Amino acid sequence: MTSADTQVRRNDEAQCYELIVNGQPCGTARYQEEGDCTIFTHTDVDPSLSGQGLGSRLASGALEDVRARNRRVVARCSFIAEYIARHPQWQDLLPDA
Repeated sequence: MTSADTQVRRNDEAQCYELIVNGQPCGTARYQEEGDCTIFTHTDVDPSLSGQGLGSRLASGALEDVRARNRRVVARCSFIAEYIARHPQWQDLLPDA
């Protein structure tokens, strides 16, 4: 699957980032906003698409948007927390960075 087949978009009304694959919603990264922080609470991707790197695509797309909006990240979601820990380029988004 190419990156052209996937996109990540922010849905403010539903308070989530949506992973769109071939035009279909296939995952979400739920969040709440408090002050200048985006608090990630839960991430899920359709289990039938497991092992294709789509969770990472969702995480990176969401974090790119957070950075572009000059916000900080609080990762209460274990997937987002582990993703940031494995990818140092996102660690500056943490409030204590």
